[in-house]
Amino acid sequence: MAKNDLVTASQMRAMEKRAMDANEVSGLTLMERAGRGVVSAILHKWPGGQATFAQAVVLCGPGNNGGDGYVIARLLKEAGWNVLVFVLGTPTSSSPDALANRQLWDGLGSVSPLSEALDLPAGQTLLIDALFGTGLTRPVALPMDAWAAIVRKAGGAVVAVDIPSGLCSDSGRVIGEQALQADLTVTFHKRKLGHFLAEGPATCGSLVCSDIGLRTDDWDEPLCRLIDRPDRNRILKSTGHKFSYGHALVLSGGAGKSGAARLSAMGALRIGAGLVTIGAAKSSLSEIAQAITSLMLTEIDDARDLGETLQDPRYSSLCLGPGLGFERARTLVPAALTSKRPTVLDADALSAFADAPDDLLSGLHEDCILTPHGGEFARLFPDIAAKLSEAATSGPAYSKVDAARDAAKTAGCMVLLKGPDTVIAAPDGRAAICASVYENTAPWLATAGSGDVLTGFICGLWARRGDLFESACDAAWLHAECARTFGPGLIAEDIPAMIPRVLKELGPQ
Repeated sequence: MAKNDLVTASQMRAMEKRAMDANEVSGLTLMERAGRGVVSAILHKWPGGQATFAQAVVLCGPGNNGGDGYVIARLLKEAGWNVLVFVLGTPTSSSPDALANRQLWDGLGSVSPLSEALDLPAGQTLLIDALFGTGLTRPVALPMDAWAAIVRKAGGAVVAVDIPSGLCSDSGRVIGEQALQADLTVTFHKRKLGHFLAEGPATCGSLVCSDIGLRTDDWDEPLCRLIDRPDRNRILKSTGHKFSYGHALVLSGGAGKSGAARLSAMGALRIGAGLVTIGAAKSSLSEIAQAITSLMLTEIDDARDLGETLQDPRYSSLCLGPGLGFERARTLVPAALTSKRPTVLDADALSAFADAPDDLLSGLHEDCILTPHGGEFARLFPDIAAKLSEAATSGPAYSKVDAARDAAKTAGCMVLLKGPDTVIAAPDGRAAICASVYENTAPWLATAGSGDVLTGFICGLWARRGDLFESACDAAWLHAECARTFGPGLIAEDIPAMIPRVLKELGPQ
């Protein structure tokens, strides 16, 4: 299990159970470690502690999340804080560790019904949400917005234990209509998918993962991971000539529509393909020739031209879609797929088949990747998209990772579903998230043409014939890192230009 693996609620429960069944740790010890982790994160974020807040208000639910809350209340009380505890129900025999920690708290302070939490004493409050945690399965019918408004009006803050109440830890979606907006979320052992998907990042505030001493060895189920800094040696070859770095072919549209393909081609070249050729319609040859220098150019007017071009085995990857046009896409995509080269399909190469998605899906092979945004995804996979767009009324809710995995299985190839929480999935169940959220936010990527550059990045790395899934993950991370490095004011042309700096700063692992 790698440090960036993300887990579901059920996987986390299984990891805890495995450790307890093996007598490696007790549930009480895990709960104590979790509570200490939350207190440590609080003091790190607000070093003034009780001098900053007039009181700590802990909201405890009936389960193990509430048990964590009683530990936090006890530790803060012992450290000199003014602590108030409000409870929803009482721990039962199904949560013996929570019940034990409730009894420890009873020796230090009182508890009040949760209904009285709207009548807080005046003063700056640190509200600690230990109500439901990762096991939430139903909507929360509590005045959470009112609590948050009271706290923030007095300059206070909200801390969520594991995940904000009301948020699905598997999908990042709000179950029902509301979740408690946190300023800090402290989770344990491994971060959860919901911390990075959908509404998760906006609801969690900042995110801290606290070690509670569980093993991190191999796990039988396929895990989703958070994409991080790539392996430098995988990106930067030290020897070879241009043909050993691969030859990418990017198909362009007709006259006046070649800009998107030129962005993709420059992305492929900058990221490390040895050669990149634009295959252009006859009508656009002149305009492209006047706009390029390092890129090569060849005429590909129809499927026959493409077939003849691909008789050259040195073309090692293909990119079709950006600015291609629907008519050219319907002609060239089937011809490209018959070559069985690693192929990136985006934009028009996807939308051209909106009326008959099976015409596209039936021709795909395992060395393809589809890179749709949400609208394109819905046109290709309407049933899957409909399931994802349904209101989340119970948990665990269907997630973007679920959708990408189902689409990859349906298509028989990789799928990269774009967004701030970009998900990459393969038919064998591998999945990864490239999340431009929290401290890694990159809002400047919401600019015309940025997706065309990402397509080029994938095609450029695929030209080199490494592991295709890992190369797609690397391309997504590098794409976002270019935007983060450049900062505000970014336009699509700036992204390939940032690659030399990003690669130089990649550094050793």
